[in-house]
Amino acid sequence: MFSADARRKETVVRIGDMNWMQVEEYLRHDDRAIVPLGSTEQHSYLRLTVDCILPERVATEAAEPLGIPVFPAFAYGVTPYFREFPGSISLSVSTHLAVVRDILDGLAHSGFRRIMLCNGHGGNGAAQQLAEEWSAEHHGCRVIFHNWWNAPRTWAKVQEIDPVASHGSWMENFPWTRLPGIAMPTEQRPMVDIAQVRALDPIALRELVGDGNFGGLYQRSDDEVLAVWQVAVQETRELLAGSWSAAS
Repeated sequence: MFSADARRKETVVRIGDMNWMQVEEYLRHDDRAIVPLGSTEQHSYLRLTVDCILPERVATEAAEPLGIPVFPAFAYGVTPYFREFPGSISLSVSTHLAVVRDILDGLAHSGFRRIMLCNGHGGNGAAQQLAEEWSAEHHGCRVIFHNWWNAPRTWAKVQEIDPVASHGSWMENFPWTRLPGIAMPTEQRPMVDIAQVRALDPIALRELVGDGNFGGLYQRSDDEVLAVWQVAVQETRELLAGSWSAAS
């Protein structure tokens, strides 16, 4: 017979690789789940789905030793400022929050009580306030809203390697976010003025940022970016394994 811990380690963590009976069995001994929140938007020379790929992957790698199920990434976020870049799709804030609320309601109905929203897109910030409100309304449930890329230790590692880093730059350029056959520029772009960016309409924003990189080198060595990744996975795992028991 396997112990409960052994069963957890052998659990397949992607919900897409499980059937409902396996989820029901999991819920007999654990009530944690992860939902990655993403966006489909321009990332300079990188994939439009960077903000979906990264939170889903960091969640999956963090969850594997713990056996916590990871749901598919919610692939559309709040990104109206990028609408002039073809392929960038934005939801209204109200629509985004309504979908996140419905997802949380569905998870709670299934029996999940401890839920991490692993966020990969800065424009989804309003969902953090929703998560706090939803938790207060659902006795016995807890939600962690985790911006994986700027969690304290992960962001410190980025700054240690190169403080000139932002949207569409090297800090999002991992082997799994690149496109084959696409050559990266070699120069370091100066950082944009974020206050100015926030004041611009989408047409003016595209004129200002050009290819979409907000500042920094387009690519650094794999050793450097994978060092960031290791910190991000470990930091996410420690949150999942930490003391966040649901209230009784």
